Amino acid sequence: MPGSRDSIVRLGKLKGRQPHTVSLAEVHALIGARPPDGYPRDVLIEYLHVLNDHYHCLFERHLVALAHAMRVPMAEVFEVASFYHHFDVRKDGDDAPLLTVRVCDGLSCTIAGAGPLLADLPAVLGADVRVVSVPCVGRCEQAPVAVVHQCPVPNATPEAVFHVAKVALPQNQQAQAAINSIAVSSTVYTDFAGYRAQGGYALLQSLAQGQRDPESVLQAMEQSGLRGLGGAGFPAGRKWRIVRGQRTPRFLAANLDEGEPGTFKDRTYLERDPHRFLEGMLVAAQVVGVETCYIYLRDEYHDCRALLQAEIAKLQADPPCSLPTIALRRGAGAYVCGEESALIESIEGKRGMPRMRPPYIAEVGLFGQPTLEHNFETLYWVRDIVEKGAGWFSGQGRNGRTGLRSFSVSGRVRQPGVKLAPAGITLRALIEEFCGGMQDGHALYAYLPGGASGGILPASLADVPLDFDTLQPYGAFIGSAAVVVLSQQDRARDAALNAMRFFAHESCGQCTPCRVGTTKAAHLMQAPVWDAATLKDLSTVLVDASICGLGQAAPNPLLCVLKYFPHEVDGSTMV
Repeated sequence: MPGSRDSIVRLGKLKGRQPHTVSLAEVHALIGARPPDGYPRDVLIEYLHVLNDHYHCLFERHLVALAHAMRVPMAEVFEVASFYHHFDVRKDGDDAPLLTVRVCDGLSCTIAGAGPLLADLPAVLGADVRVVSVPCVGRCEQAPVAVVHQCPVPNATPEAVFHVAKVALPQNQQAQAAINSIAVSSTVYTDFAGYRAQGGYALLQSLAQGQRDPESVLQAMEQSGLRGLGGAGFPAGRKWRIVRGQRTPRFLAANLDEGEPGTFKDRTYLERDPHRFLEGMLVAAQVVGVETCYIYLRDEYHDCRALLQAEIAKLQADPPCSLPTIALRRGAGAYVCGEESALIESIEGKRGMPRMRPPYIAEVGLFGQPTLEHNFETLYWVRDIVEKGAGWFSGQGRNGRTGLRSFSVSGRVRQPGVKLAPAGITLRALIEEFCGGMQDGHALYAYLPGGASGGILPASLADVPLDFDTLQPYGAFIGSAAVVVLSQQDRARDAALNAMRFFAHESCGQCTPCRVGTTKAAHLMQAPVWDAATLKDLSTVLVDASICGLGQAAPNPLLCVLKYFPHEVDGSTMV
């Protein structure tokens, strides 16, 4: 029929531009020979990564060859390649950059000096190296951060970046490989053998052998009160029960995209104890009845990917019981893929655009099947909750709240990092008890309790409990508990503008309110005096008409500035 796949692909050839023999050979050399049943459509992004890593960009000739090899229309390949920020699509006559250096312009890095670093690097590195600013790379406690190819440079200076870049240039392939392995080899973490020695995978084994009833695990999850720790806060046990009651086959998608500016807790835990997460994921799969688990890891975590690949291989080589299929998928630099349906689209090899709901992914998720989607940290706590009992987790907390929260704290504190603290702790207590207080010469002025989308609150609200549902009355929310602390040397309006520029950059473009509204808002917020009426109108449209949480939450920082920091935007104290 017209418009069908058969009308696009005939006799093994795509319509339109045909691939060159050399380009086909180059593609096959990297992705392997065509399997008897063809290349799976859902691994398109993985193949684009292979090409992008090898050539430092995606040439059009290779996209044409890849489309031909996979029997996928060229338009589909190009739209996916051009959607993700980490794919550098270039015309065939263009030169590929010898090296790309990315400088984080997230809020924590900005207040730590990312601007001057970005300005100085082109002259230091030379014309052969491409220097670009990028959104948060998930290392806010190490601000400012630059990423040389795939090697992060914490607390970056021009000299440090130059040293790594010099070694990482293509002519130094052996040295580059060594640099990329430094983070993995130097990270102190509990490996497979160490985890098993500490009783790891005993819970999974007892479930698989019928020694523990899946219903008892479900009840422990429900009674613990554990809620999704990626931001949405949906009760984890209830989600398990819902998906368990759906038709088969069922899938599991573990979200390690962690793109919220200010968030780095998942990376920190993964670097320390990867098998605690893996066992939690496999226990969930066993209880819910899942046959394939997909782990979606953000592309910025190159060292974590190497670590995870190595540890999954050890687990599969000596499994404690029969395991479901485990597939590790690599993100490509799109914050919107943190949204559960956009993540599923990306795992399927498509553009990461959120789906309209209903249906919900618990019913129609990956490949049209019921899917259990969880944030990394939610699965990380499963073993402790089941083995220690629901009361162990629910018995934690302050100010009438229950549970534990992992706060990613950055900004003007002496000791930034991931702080495991009781749910309901106040910001003031978090800073004093867990972060060593404010930096010398800095006094608390404002804070972001939930990253770029969680709003901005003044120091006068530093005694509000930090937890789900406690911050909404103030126009904010905890989200993934990404806390960025500002001092009297910062301005809330600058933080809000930084956040809005991020949202404008990361909007997938699917819906007009978000695509146009975030860009327009960022433009208006650059004015010395804000047009409050227009910004409020834009905010209403964004909240009411955006498809997903990106556009719906984007106005939170600017609305908080208008509410709590009007002196910064009405011209009364402008310099």
